[in-house]
Amino acid sequence: MDREHHETSYHQPVMLEEVIDLFRPVPPGWIVDATHGGGGHTRALLAALPEINVLGVDRDPDAAAQVRVDPRLRFIQGNFGALQSLLSQALPERQAQHDISGFLFDLGVSSHQLDVPERGFSYHRKGPLDMRMGPDAAVAARDVVNGYGVDDLARIFRRFGEERFARRIAAAIVAQRPIGDTATLATVVAEAVPAAARRRRHPARRVFQALRIEVNQELQAVEAALDVALESVCVGGRIVVMAYHSLEDRIVKRRFAAALEGCTCPPEIAVCVCGKVAQFKKVTRKPIRPSEGEIEENPRARSAVLRAVERISI
Repeated sequence: MDREHHETSYHQPVMLEEVIDLFRPVPPGWIVDATHGGGGHTRALLAALPEINVLGVDRDPDAAAQVRVDPRLRFIQGNFGALQSLLSQALPERQAQHDISGFLFDLGVSSHQLDVPERGFSYHRKGPLDMRMGPDAAVAARDVVNGYGVDDLARIFRRFGEERFARRIAAAIVAQRPIGDTATLATVVAEAVPAAARRRRHPARRVFQALRIEVNQELQAVEAALDVALESVCVGGRIVVMAYHSLEDRIVKRRFAAALEGCTCPPEIAVCVCGKVAQFKKVTRKPIRPSEGEIEENPRARSAVLRAVERISI
C-alpha cells in the first residue's frame, strides 16, 4: 500500500477545500491542527499556504506514526484538553499571548480508530472494550461497562448519548456482566431496546458514543481547548471547528457566542457605558455542511458541522 493511500485511509479529511479557504486570509505564522490524525488537513494547509507553519497535536500514538518530516511542521503528542501546556512545550519561541494564526479542531473519533477492531470503538467489529484515544485516558470502556452501577451508566447514556432507553440498557448491561468485547455489548444493547428502535440506526450507536466520551473526557477537553484557542489566536487569525454531534456543537456555539458578544448596555442608552467591545466576528454566517458529493464519497462526513470565527480586536 502506498503512503498516500494509507494516510487517506487512516482518516479521510472532511471538508478539506472549505477548511483551506477559511484559513487563506490569516496572517503568516502558526496554525495549530489540534486533531492531527492522519495529517490530511495539515498537508493541505502546508501545500496551499506557503507562509504558514503547522503545529500538529494528537493524543493518539498511532497518529504520531503518520507524521511526515517537513521543515514547516512540528508535532506533539498530547491531549488538546491541555492545549496551553502543549503550546508552551512545542512553541517555546512564542513572544506574545495572542500570536497564533489559526486553530483547527476536527472533533470526534477518526476513521482509523473506528476501523481497527483492537481499539474497541466500533459496534460493527468485535474487539476489546477499550475506546481510549490515547495513553492519558485514566479508564478503558471495560472499566465503565463492568464497574459502573445502573444509575451511573444510565446517567452517561442520557448525558453523552442522549439515549431514550438509558436505564433499560444500563440495567441489561449490569445483568449480563461481565461483558468482555464490543460485539457482546452491542448485542446486549440491541436486545434491551424495543424492536421499533432498532429499525433505523444501530441501537448501540448512542451507547458507544457515550462510553467513548466518558472514557476520554471529550467534552471537558473541547471546552478547555476552545478557551485556550480563543485566548491565543491573533488579530486576523481564525478558529475553525468541525463537530459531529449536538453535544460538541452546543459547546462550540456557546463558546463562540460569548466571544462574539459586544456592548451589553440596554438599548435605551444612546452611548455605550459598559466598554465591552466584541473581540471576534463570525466567519460562517450559517454552519457549513459537507456537499452531497462529499457525503457520497465519505459517508462519515454526513453529520459534520463546521463553524468559524475570526479575532478582530484584543
